[in-house]
Amino acid sequence: MPTPTFSALTTPVLVLASLLAFAANSVLCRLALAPGLIDPVSFTTLRIASGAAVLLVVLALRGAWRMPDFRLASSLALFLYAIAFSVAYVTLPTASGALLLFGSVQITMIGAGLIKGERPSTQAWLGILLAVGGLVWLLAPGVQAVPLLPASAMMLAGVAWACYSLLGARRGDPVLATTWNFVGAVPFALVASVMARSQFHVTPEGALWALISGGLTSGLGYVIWYRVLPVLRTTTAAALQVSVPVLAALAGVLLLGEPLAPRLVLAGVVVLGGIALVVRARARSA
Repeated sequence: MPTPTFSALTTPVLVLASLLAFAANSVLCRLALAPGLIDPVSFTTLRIASGAAVLLVVLALRGAWRMPDFRLASSLALFLYAIAFSVAYVTLPTASGALLLFGSVQITMIGAGLIKGERPSTQAWLGILLAVGGLVWLLAPGVQAVPLLPASAMMLAGVAWACYSLLGARRGDPVLATTWNFVGAVPFALVASVMARSQFHVTPEGALWALISGGLTSGLGYVIWYRVLPVLRTTTAAALQVSVPVLAALAGVLLLGEPLAPRLVLAGVVVLGGIALVVRARARSA
């Protein structure tokens, strides 16, 4: 597949669109789950199913129906991310959730690199310690501490997404692989829906937010990101993703009226600053 070419204007527009889509997932989940418009399992099922449907349409338009090297583990990791994400956002504020998710993803992937034999520089180690310390501080008991159980669910979502990313690394066409991973996650979601049928609760508004989250901000968001990714440097792509929890936090404040506690702001600066140090250290070593 040839590397796409973009104009100087198109590239930043597509990058911004994909980053906004990723941040919007947190907002849409809170819009649906915080007021109880839908139960978290139904939200997850509709999100995964609509994402699969949109991605299948994309494949049809591209004429790429072939089955990739399908891995059931990838679909399971995707489902675990989505269900833990939904459960966490029933009570977790948007900004806290986005920060915990992003921090957990990055720390898990850094840990995987260490297991594989990577030897971080002094600057990278400093960044790792800052990122971990920031999350620990955010979770520490106190007046402004985030709720532990939903925070744990969001961190589980981060670990699952990191595993999903690691399982899918360098597997050819990412849109093709993502599509079939979404399709493979649908049965897991349906089984969860059957098991949680006593908690079933869906309103039209809640279903709408779930469908938008799956079809647009997840499905099309991934397509746009993977479309622009080949023209970005790896370190640039990693650095850009640091902005996602910031965008989610701003959206939570502006659209949902959520307050930003001082501890959250400072912990966010520490965590994101630490991750930025790791990205910069990797860029230097590369």
